Amino acid sequence: VLIGGDDSKSGQKSVQALVNIYTKWIPREKILTTNVWSSELAKLASNAMLAQRISSINSLSALCEKTGANIDEVSQAIGMDHRIGNKFLKASPGFGGSCFQKDILNLVYLCQYYKLDEVADYWIQVIKINNYQKERFSNKIIEYFRASSVNNEITILGWSFKKNTNDSRESASIYICDHLLSSEIKINIYDPIISKIKIITDLRELWKSKNNSASEINNKINKLNFFTNCDDAIKNSEVIAILTEWDEFKKLDWKNITRTSKVFDGRNITNHYHYSIGK
Repeated sequence: VLIGGDDSKSGQKSVQALVNIYTKWIPREKILTTNVWSSELAKLASNAMLAQRISSINSLSALCEKTGANIDEVSQAIGMDHRIGNKFLKASPGFGGSCFQKDILNLVYLCQYYKLDEVADYWIQVIKINNYQKERFSNKIIEYFRASSVNNEITILGWSFKKNTNDSRESASIYICDHLLSSEIKINIYDPIISKIKIITDLRELWKSKNNSASEINNKINKLNFFTNCDDAIKNSEVIAILTEWDEFKKLDWKNITRTSKVFDGRNITNHYHYSIGK
């Protein structure tokens, strides 16, 4: 528990009052007291640092693909360095969720307000790499369609920004699907938790922010098809993209699936892939 308060007598009294409440069920050594600005920045900085790790490993995944290195092996080696640790070193199509981008942008705003432009540029780059990773993954799929004679249709597995959550805010799936739809690719979507209504809402909000007209939005929605069963979603699908690492997807018979379908594994959960990030 992090409690920030003014250095004044009344401020410190308030801090202590909160500490006394929390110590009823939380050990005192797990309660940190700071000044107000330290507590404000700690939350922003914590999420920014985590997002930075994801963007860092994703940037290396692009280099791995060019050099022949394997991002999973590189991540394992990096993670074994006790100074770094192995958390948040899994390559992906990009980070999502409600906090990472929002908190980085708040941090950027503060830096710009205080004329720390170089610091602001540093944190902006974390978001740029995240956007680059989403576009890079989308472009791999689009390039495949342009070079092949398969039907212009893909099955997307996973909509939430990570497994075991119904949170799809800022999910990479939203932006990847938007990119694919802009290339006239029809999309089948399956997520074990996220509803059709939520998926359409996520996309509508993005399209409205881009000033798409109502007719443009409806035309895009008409290119979407939704499934409530994974087997039905991938049945007869010539192209599949994995965007969320749901355990359900890990159990599929990918060796058999890849005999008839091109698979773009955005989470590196299969052993029999056609394209995996950083491999």
